[in-house]
Amino acid sequence: MIIHTVKSGDTIFSLSQQYGVSEELLVVNNGLYGLENSLPQGLSIVILKPAKTHTVKANETTRSIAGRYGITVNDLYRKNLILEGQDLIFEGQTLVIEYDSPPQYDFDVGGYTYPSISQNLLNTTLPLMKLFMPFTYGFDPEGKLVELDDDILLERAFHYSTRPYMHLSTLTADGSFSNELSSRLLNNRTIWPILSDNVIKMMTEKGYVGLDIDFEFLKASERYVYPEFISYMRERLEPYSFPLIVALPPKTSDDQQGQLYEGVDYKLLAEAADKCLLMTYEWGYTYGPPMPVSPTPSVRRVLDYAISVIDRDKIYMGISNYGYDWTLPYIRGETKARSLSNVDAVTLASQTGSQILYSTEYDAPYFYYTDGDGKEHEVWFEDARSITAKLDLINEYSLFGGLYWNITRKNPQNLAVLSSIVNYFT
Repeated sequence: MIIHTVKSGDTIFSLSQQYGVSEELLVVNNGLYGLENSLPQGLSIVILKPAKTHTVKANETTRSIAGRYGITVNDLYRKNLILEGQDLIFEGQTLVIEYDSPPQYDFDVGGYTYPSISQNLLNTTLPLMKLFMPFTYGFDPEGKLVELDDDILLERAFHYSTRPYMHLSTLTADGSFSNELSSRLLNNRTIWPILSDNVIKMMTEKGYVGLDIDFEFLKASERYVYPEFISYMRERLEPYSFPLIVALPPKTSDDQQGQLYEGVDYKLLAEAADKCLLMTYEWGYTYGPPMPVSPTPSVRRVLDYAISVIDRDKIYMGISNYGYDWTLPYIRGETKARSLSNVDAVTLASQTGSQILYSTEYDAPYFYYTDGDGKEHEVWFEDARSITAKLDLINEYSLFGGLYWNITRKNPQNLAVLSSIVNYFT
């Protein structure tokens, strides 16, 4: 894989000529429809060079082609994002069988998604996810589940052999995490068997293969009872061979202050669960000052602390898949950043004639622009360079894998990077 940084005068045609890669492949793998001749300076472009291709013949299918070359249909989808995970091929079409560089890393990759994800995006993404979590099941104070419209998500997961995990959280209808709800559960053990029975019943009926628990803003007084609850749930799940993941806020020390951290004990929760997700994102957030969502130095501080108390092979690192647009000047308590996809960020840079810059300190791209009202903006997002840096961290720290928050927004460049870097046959 080559990552090219766009210079003045670069176009998809010129890059195609320079690297000997088709224009279609460059556009598809980087999500650059409509931007072929207006690439922002500083934009990263993923260059994947085919080493072996196949020209589709009459009556061939993705299954017959994959079988001919001894690969899986999913692998064909991973290398050909234009297929969008479907068997929609035509005579004369060129498909990539192998790229010129083999995958480097052997770890699990997964992601979270809302039911609102488009069908095409879901089909395109799932072949690159080893596991995924529809977001989210809730519960009421009596332990009854608040169900999720997940039937289509699960049907697609089974189709692509992606492992679906049921996601259980304290998220309420207003979109916030309720520590009142978690307190009522954690401090009333008579509800634990009711909730666990309902969870196991739902998992069994729906075909979920694991459980992911995410309680946030826990009270400091619940620091020790929460691991007991996680341990109880793990014991209830064990006869069904359902592993349990617990989500952890990005702590950097055991005694870290703050409402998000004080009720969470890394060591005890890791001992209670099968795996842990470190939510290493949201340093840049809706109401905060302009900065990267997942700056590498901040992520490293979390990882350094985590591996001091948690086995590395129990850890999933969180990976952000979105950006924010702040109106300047930033005023605390007043400024509200707009969340946007990475593809939308690139389109915005092109439309405003902005040059994309890259912070080597934070491993994140950013740019500035002026809107139609004359207001200055600052945008931070993710690109091939920043995603590669995150995947490199997972490998450097020998972690079990990485989980994306979230896969609901388009980011073909990210999928192209995954296809190039991650070994899906281990």
